[in-house]
Amino acid sequence: MKKFYHLYPYRFTLFLISLLFVLFGTLFIPSKLFVTYVIPLFFIINILAGILLISKKNRIKNLFVVVVFVAIVLYVLSSILAIDEILLTYTNFAILFSFYSIVTYVIITQVWRSKRVNRGVILGLMSGYICLGLVGFFICMAVEIIEPDSFSGLISQELNSEGNRDDLIYFSFITLLTIGYGDILPLTQLARNASVIIGLLGQFYLVIVTAVVVEKYIRHSDRLE
Repeated sequence: MKKFYHLYPYRFTLFLISLLFVLFGTLFIPSKLFVTYVIPLFFIINILAGILLISKKNRIKNLFVVVVFVAIVLYVLSSILAIDEILLTYTNFAILFSFYSIVTYVIITQVWRSKRVNRGVILGLMSGYICLGLVGFFICMAVEIIEPDSFSGLISQELNSEGNRDDLIYFSFITLLTIGYGDILPLTQLARNASVIIGLLGQFYLVIVTAVVVEKYIRHSDRLE
């Protein structure tokens, strides 16, 4: 465990690299090989890196341990009692939603409170922005769970299908980046509100968090001169 904590100074690097591989690995590795062998490995690394990020937040870490324990219990019960797989799917969704929301919050707070801007802080700044895209994806998934068919242009209308997930990840990042190609559209009021929230999160991050980091970097550079 102590060796695990020795990696703490590299937490942003490990998290960002593993996250980029999970999201964009198919650009470099054949899709079938990537999905079968590569993505499970890097997803585990990403989860471990996320745990490393929150390791010094004892209350948050303990809360996450409890959530994981509940998930394991539900998984065992679903196997023994033959509980519907939908329950397990929703449980995994809730856990990942909570996990990445917590990690995003911790990354932003660590970047915000950093006194000096070094490579780690820059990587943390990048990680935080990408995590916002993931949080936006989970928001869109939650909208689809509450009100199915809230988005038009999805490859599949099955909630847990790979095509559905890929489309909503794409929509979340396109909205976060304020590109808005228009190939996927929010149809319901709930989906439209979610889209506005995702766009605002991206703008607030760029205008406030990024600006603070740049200001710290400039101030520190002036002192060195």
